[in-house]
Amino acid sequence: MSGHSALRAEAVVDLDALRHNVALLAERAKVPVMAVVKADGYGHGAVQIAKAALEAGATWLGSCSAAEAVDLRKAGIEAPILAWLYAAGEDLSDAVAAGVDLGVSSLDELRMAEGAPIHLKIDTGLNRNGCSAEQWPELVRAARDHDVRAIWSHLASADEPGNPSVDRQAERFEWAYEVARAEGLEPMRHLANSAATLTRPDLAYDMVRVGIAMYGLNPVPRHEDLRPVMTFRSSVAGVKRIHAGEGVSYGHTWIAERDTTLALVPVGYADGVPRGLSGRLEVFVAGQRQPVAGRVCMDQIVVDCGDDKVSPGDEVILFGPGDRGEPTAREWADKLGTIDYEIVTNMYRPRVRRRYLGAR
Repeated sequence: MSGHSALRAEAVVDLDALRHNVALLAERAKVPVMAVVKADGYGHGAVQIAKAALEAGATWLGSCSAAEAVDLRKAGIEAPILAWLYAAGEDLSDAVAAGVDLGVSSLDELRMAEGAPIHLKIDTGLNRNGCSAEQWPELVRAARDHDVRAIWSHLASADEPGNPSVDRQAERFEWAYEVARAEGLEPMRHLANSAATLTRPDLAYDMVRVGIAMYGLNPVPRHEDLRPVMTFRSSVAGVKRIHAGEGVSYGHTWIAERDTTLALVPVGYADGVPRGLSGRLEVFVAGQRQPVAGRVCMDQIVVDCGDDKVSPGDEVILFGPGDRGEPTAREWADKLGTIDYEIVTNMYRPRVRRRYLGAR
């Protein structure tokens, strides 16, 4: 197998799929789109994702930490960027100097963000960061002599269409906006995340912030034409035949019921394959699904290929879009009792190399 014969652990990132998703979300929102590229672009690579999202019509970027935002600036990205989560007393001077907008939830953060355009965050019910309703009027008054670009908040349960908390949060958001207006501010508003962008067009306001849906992972319980952006792949490193009754991997939790062919694949939990999938994981080898035999190890898994022909160098897809019948990130998440966000973000690790399709 030429070209990929030394493939160990690779996340293939399809930028055309990402552009498709951003364009779909922008068309649905009908207002400006902030593409959220925090956590190194949800494990996909923040700089490449940011550039592709901007090409597809996004006009803002969201980065969570100030350092992430500064890294985007260092990569030559000039679009507006919002960062919003800091350690107590963190020095934000690099972000201010780089022209990054800063989220502000308290009087302390207002002082930290001196000199930057700010987005005042009201806590409407998620109860993470964001200013409480009790302290909001004081924060708004103190912010009057700053460049207040926006007010914003974050929804707790938009991925459950019809959840009454969404309307309750929207009402609190409207109240916070009226308080800001009464103090003479004319901020734009942003509240909707991916799920609300898809299900609550009435909450689009002046901008939406899209994260998980941009990466092709659907946050709502209905079909959307979103294309998963990441495929996680490896290749067969070795093949051996074993007899019935032989155990495989640590603890011999798996015993061969027949003579069978095993394929060794050089990825494990150090590469983002959760050990919790031991005994439940399937991979796509030589065109079909095969079960992983025994425990997931730090650096490797063993695949039970039965009597099928498999050779060193054959491609192994651990998850992908699912078009060919391969497992998906959502399938991994469902088996683990988690969300697909965690699966793809876990690919942000040194041994997983990235390869981009559709770069311009």
